[in-house]
Amino acid sequence: MESLTVTEQIEQKHQEDLQRLRGFRLLDDDFLTKCFEGDTASIELVLRIVLEKPDLKVLDVHTQVFVENLLNRSVRLDILATDNTGAKLNVEVQRSDKGAGRKRARYNSSMMDANLLKKGEDFDKLPETWVIFITENDVMEKGLPLYPIERCFLGTGEKFEDGSHILYVNGAYRGDTPIGKLMHDFSCTDAADMYYGILADRVRFFKESREGIEIMCRAMEDMRNQTLKEGAINSAKRMLADGILTLEKIAEYAGLPLDEVKKLKAERTA
Repeated sequence: MESLTVTEQIEQKHQEDLQRLRGFRLLDDDFLTKCFEGDTASIELVLRIVLEKPDLKVLDVHTQVFVENLLNRSVRLDILATDNTGAKLNVEVQRSDKGAGRKRARYNSSMMDANLLKKGEDFDKLPETWVIFITENDVMEKGLPLYPIERCFLGTGEKFEDGSHILYVNGAYRGDTPIGKLMHDFSCTDAADMYYGILADRVRFFKESREGIEIMCRAMEDMRNQTLKEGAINSAKRMLADGILTLEKIAEYAGLPLDEVKKLKAERTA
């Protein structure tokens, strides 16, 4: 069998990307973050429904927000929005039950808190925060559409009212209710099958318009390159841990610039 030319390989990869794009749903975090990037109307609709706050107004929204921890594990938030009360709302989409673990929700909440006060600022200035996990499956296994989690006084059941909230949204829930229709839309591959026009228009743009398709294809190419780079970095780290090869050889075998390998070694030593 003859090998494909470079042009044919590029075209084949493009067709594979188009096929993959057709199967995307809002439950796929990469597709969700691209659809919601800079789009306050879509995230406002979602938050109004899942928080049952019809008057909620979103002032800004950012996707793939990197929250750095200089000493320990950093996090990347799928969506971070701010509402008109100043509350910060982190929305995560998880198809894997493991990715929606309770301690991950706790960690996201703590990382948000750690970055919301300036030095010397009073603790009372800490804004209200929400960590919201929309999961493909009913990870709590109780058949409910929503699982709000709040700190409370165990003796009385009274809420602690510290302004920190965690909410799990059951993506498997269906019903003739706003949340049931929203979770139906999150599972749709075709915009024509969706209930909410705001979400359908965003999905239609990225799946059916020339401009949107080009944006998504570039995003998928970037994701591939990022995955390859992460693999190369992990390989370099393993070789550094072995301590057998020179830095030059590690750079050659991992396909990384020598300066980057030196930086990885410095970080490991630190």
